[in-house]
Amino acid sequence: MAGKFELYKDKAGEFRFRLKAGNGEVVGTSEGYKAKASAENGIASVMKNAGDEGRYDFKEGKNGKWYFNLKASNGQVILSSQGYADESGAKAGTGAVGRAAVGAKTDDQT
Repeated sequence: MAGKFELYKDKAGEFRFRLKAGNGEVVGTSEGYKAKASAENGIASVMKNAGDEGRYDFKEGKNGKWYFNLKASNGQVILSSQGYADESGAKAGTGAVGRAAVGAKTDDQT
């Protein structure tokens, strides 16, 4: 089941988006963008790159949790994950991003 992107403005006035799985769980969030069009380009980039395993970068945080970033072809981070208990959980999380992004609609809350 396809997920959805929620496009919103944060408290600082920047545009951000989060990707939610079909069950409503947030599977990734974006950085802040000054322009709405830039955030919309970020959404398009997530849709394009989510299925490419080579675009994910895995890291262990200082808190011991594992995270991943999805990067565009230019190396820019376009989506960051929540924390996972271990690296295998983070790697499984990339599958949730891929499934959610395919055919996802955008819910513009701006």
